[in-house]
Amino acid sequence: MDLSKSLFLFVLFLSSLLSSQVMASPYHDHYLKRHGGISKFRLINRRSLINCPVDNPYLSINVSMTSPLPDESYVTVTVNGVLHPDNFQWIAMISPSNSSVSGCPLASLNYIQTGDFSNLPLLCHYPVKAQFLSKDPLFLNCTKKICHKKLGNDCLVHTCGGSVTFHVINIRTEIEFVLFTGGFEAPCVLKRTGPIRFANPSAPLYGHLSSIDSSGTSMRLTWVSGDQRPQQVQYANGKSSPSVVTTFTKEEMCSFAILPSPAQDFGWHEPGYIHSTIMTGLQPSSTYTYRYGSDLVGWSKTIKFKTPPVGGSNESRFIVYGDMGKAPLDPSVEHYIQPGSISVTSAINRIIEVNNIDSIFHIGDISYATGFLAEWEYFLNLIEPYASRISYMTAIGNHERDYGESGSVCQTPDSGGECGVPYESYFQMPVSEKDKPWYSIEQGPIHFTIISTEHTWSPNSTQYRWIEADFLSVNRTRTPWLIFAGHRPMYSSTHSLIPSVDTKFRNSIEPLLLKYKVDLVLFGHVHNYERTCAIYQYQCKGVPRKGKSGIDTYYNSNYTAPVHVIVGMAGFSLDSFPSNVKGWSLARFSEYGFARVSTTRNNLQFEFVNSTTMEVRDKFRIVK
Repeated sequence: MDLSKSLFLFVLFLSSLLSSQVMASPYHDHYLKRHGGISKFRLINRRSLINCPVDNPYLSINVSMTSPLPDESYVTVTVNGVLHPDNFQWIAMISPSNSSVSGCPLASLNYIQTGDFSNLPLLCHYPVKAQFLSKDPLFLNCTKKICHKKLGNDCLVHTCGGSVTFHVINIRTEIEFVLFTGGFEAPCVLKRTGPIRFANPSAPLYGHLSSIDSSGTSMRLTWVSGDQRPQQVQYANGKSSPSVVTTFTKEEMCSFAILPSPAQDFGWHEPGYIHSTIMTGLQPSSTYTYRYGSDLVGWSKTIKFKTPPVGGSNESRFIVYGDMGKAPLDPSVEHYIQPGSISVTSAINRIIEVNNIDSIFHIGDISYATGFLAEWEYFLNLIEPYASRISYMTAIGNHERDYGESGSVCQTPDSGGECGVPYESYFQMPVSEKDKPWYSIEQGPIHFTIISTEHTWSPNSTQYRWIEADFLSVNRTRTPWLIFAGHRPMYSSTHSLIPSVDTKFRNSIEPLLLKYKVDLVLFGHVHNYERTCAIYQYQCKGVPRKGKSGIDTYYNSNYTAPVHVIVGMAGFSLDSFPSNVKGWSLARFSEYGFARVSTTRNNLQFEFVNSTTMEVRDKFRIVK
């Protein structure tokens, strides 16, 4: 075992010790926010199953919908015959449904990165989601009472029942609902529904668009299906294009032989097949319709979409955010929940309906699946209503890429073993080659330079040389605005046990930002919104003045330095700010939302929108 692997395992061991101590420490809240919490449900896969001590002949479990299930539905699971209702009875949605209840091979050191040392993964496969029966307010007080034995008018044996409802989407494999008791800490199986299949496991689903170049005349469409044969997109009243089919395997996930990652073990779920094709012959800033699929497996609904403006044109409007993830559309608990994601996606759906938005940029921490592969599809389902209608551009974050000895800058297990493979499969950006997830693209008067903060950016590295070459290539007459975006920030007022700001990253890249007169720098990773002055090396080189309308205005006709904005407030539990901050931090909000940006050739207007109230909480302009 080499030194780097030894160091990685040692760090994981320390993190496991920390997880057992931190829950009682003053840093508990911080730990939950930065790491999503080591909740009891997240450890359920490492719990040893025990034998349920009670044999109850009255117990039954039924579902409102049996095979076959549609592509999306709400399934109500009803339990009857409970002798003694309590807070420890719960229902899990398991997939695949053919998992064994006898336990899995001993793996006492498995999943050490989660901070738990139990031996047996639950049912060999993780519950996609779970709910306590007490979610039904009628369960604990036994409102749904049934008498089984009577003596005269007296009931000698009565039982209770309850119902909970699950949001279910087509993940192709059969599912099963399993009734447990013992809570999440000492689970034992009481009853199972038996397998329930989906009506069409090969259905074409979760289509989303992205740009492939700066012309606005071509768009990539990517979707998921259980069918490995090429399908097609039909678009623009008579055109069609066949799909290129890819997938990824368990063997491509990162792991150590002595330390399996979730992605390579209990979190694995067959991804099906990822279809991708390019629609060509379009006009920029124009509206078309499309559908995708085949006669063999069926077709999606017909969807209206909009192409982005051509690079070098006069106007562009985009939405930008980071750190979104997803949350359940039912009362379930899941492996990883980003509580603000529902309000943000709902707000963006409303914005898309009434505003002329050209594209969306999601700069890192995309789904937070972190090795639990079925959760990618729940995320794709969540964003599909708008990602299928405008270009959805992404940057890679630590929760997509980082894993020990995978080549990431940070040797943390944040990706759960995915090490970028699912991300690059689902979101095929216009990059030069695999595992070099940096690219540039132009829309309207903006040149976007999108980088990976998870790959080395040190001077003379491949990415560093690419960044400088990209900056050199920008024609500021064609695209007067230069926007730089990646995941981890250079500046943040938020304090943490694990620093969010990498000094080496800032020292390496910041001189390039100044040299090539980058106007705006966008980052995520810290889960809030923060705007700086025109900053370089922690010094304000320029401060905004109030314009005629009272809006903070940076005058870049006399360029001083870029403005940095953190937009990591799209879903993950929010980070708070300290009471005292430095003078370079001009606006701070620990609220869920997104940023909306509109540009002309001489004016860039930036708004932070609270996703719950739709109120514009911060607004500034940069003018040429």
